[in-house]
Amino acid sequence: MSRRGAVLFALMGVIWGVPYLMIKVAVEGVSVPVLVFTRCALATLLLLPLALRGGQLAGVRPYWKPIAAFAFLEMILPWYLLADAEQDISSSMTGLLIAASPIITLLVARLLGSSERLGPARIAGLGIGLAGVAVLGAPELRGDNPVAILEVLLVAVSYAIAPQIAARKLQNVPSLPMTVACLIFATVVYAPPAVATWPATVPSGWVLAAIAGLSVICTAIGFLVFFALLREVGPSRALVFTYLNPAVAVAAGVLVLGEPLTVSMVAAFVLILAGSVLATRAGRAQRTVEAAEAAT
Repeated sequence: MSRRGAVLFALMGVIWGVPYLMIKVAVEGVSVPVLVFTRCALATLLLLPLALRGGQLAGVRPYWKPIAAFAFLEMILPWYLLADAEQDISSSMTGLLIAASPIITLLVARLLGSSERLGPARIAGLGIGLAGVAVLGAPELRGDNPVAILEVLLVAVSYAIAPQIAARKLQNVPSLPMTVACLIFATVVYAPPAVATWPATVPSGWVLAAIAGLSVICTAIGFLVFFALLREVGPSRALVFTYLNPAVAVAAGVLVLGEPLTVSMVAAFVLILAGSVLATRAGRAQRTVEAAEAAT
């Protein structure tokens, strides 16, 4: 990997590892609709000029139906559920549960008819990863926050389905205008409930800083860095940074918010990470072998 690729890789590990911390801070001062609306609206304002260059945004019009479906599953639904869940559970736990997305993605792909074979290594990875989710979520499901845990798991499922839509219906749509179109759609959807729940007083400086960071750094800049990383190292290598996100989420929650770091959280992190790596890397290795066999 080039030096530029390594820098972009590290940036993405942090940029998409800290949103859970910022969401946790923001929901203490504003409603969930206000948070999602401001996140989408500010990111739209920053990215829209770039998407308008050369008439790129107009080119997404024929794809508005799959874009609307993608926006719902990638932004509208999960960003609401995450914020709502973090009113009751820690940002660290949220980040760890979302780390199960690669495993759920594999299961969703199978349910949608993927012909890719599941070898012993991938099946083992699925089992290990799901065991990690059980270690982390089962005690909370039996405790005081079952709804919050289910909301985060639903986010993981939503994040698993959205790429399937992109791969099947949006493969010919440029990434930046598609992202801006999704953000515009989400902004419009959340405008009415945001107005209805707008805070009567100005939130604290910490809340405003969290909203700004979530909108500018984690959303607008995050997508730009992600696109640059895709161009630099390719899609398969680029997505490896998602293995860093839960570690960053836990570290941020513990160091900044003083959230507890328990033995079960550490064990769950190891299991989920190991399962994700084993399942996804085994799949890539299998495709390489199959391609070599086809070539001969």
